[in-house]
Amino acid sequence: MVAVTEEKTVESVVKDTSLKHIAVIMDGNRRWAKEKHLPSAMGHSKGVEALKKILKACHSFGVEYLTVYAFSTENWNRSKEEVNFLMTLLANTLKNELSELDENEVRIKFIGDIEGLNPDLQKILRNSEEQTADNTGVKLQIAFNYGSRMEIANACKRIAQQVKDGVLNIEDITENTISANLYTSEIPDPDLLIRTGGEKRISNYLMWQCAYSEIYVTNTFWPEFDKDSLAEAIFEYGRRTRRFGK
Repeated sequence: MVAVTEEKTVESVVKDTSLKHIAVIMDGNRRWAKEKHLPSAMGHSKGVEALKKILKACHSFGVEYLTVYAFSTENWNRSKEEVNFLMTLLANTLKNELSELDENEVRIKFIGDIEGLNPDLQKILRNSEEQTADNTGVKLQIAFNYGSRMEIANACKRIAQQVKDGVLNIEDITENTISANLYTSEIPDPDLLIRTGGEKRISNYLMWQCAYSEIYVTNTFWPEFDKDSLAEAIFEYGRRTRRFGK
């Protein structure tokens, strides 16, 4: 990995290190709101604004893939009011922002148990994927109703079915077989995993895909994470040496 110097730009670090995919755990919305004596809903709304900024920053820096953790399978345990707000926020955000995202060539894909959502929301999500399917800009994966253990278990079920149907031999199952049956089968694994809000855990997020991702944790809450914050994370990534076990 190329050493980062003061003269290097973020764009050059991205290019020189072949940084293609950044995954983000967008944590701290509620804590940000609590610090400012605001309702949690305001924190989530500000979180959407932060995502828009980071999406534009990725385009500016030359990052091809951005995957964000928006709603986990465990988040259903939150209050009914908060869950309903998050569902409504996603629907309204897509309705209000889809045209601009499409114009900016963003390609949207949802990963997770989409079938477990309200049919009306499913339709909105599928429409956003279809409308942006041919775009050539930043590829945005939104993990919604997502859990990594569930994803891996479902991949195992699909592989088992292939063996049962006689189209796959047990001896031929490899790591690539599992990767090909995950939600992220069509994109590279994350090079960099960013977690905002200071917590030091991966929270059931892309556990297979992040096996060799560099992890960057910042105390900055997600609503305050901006282009400069992303640049700092990328510079830190550029200072590291990825050995992949060698």
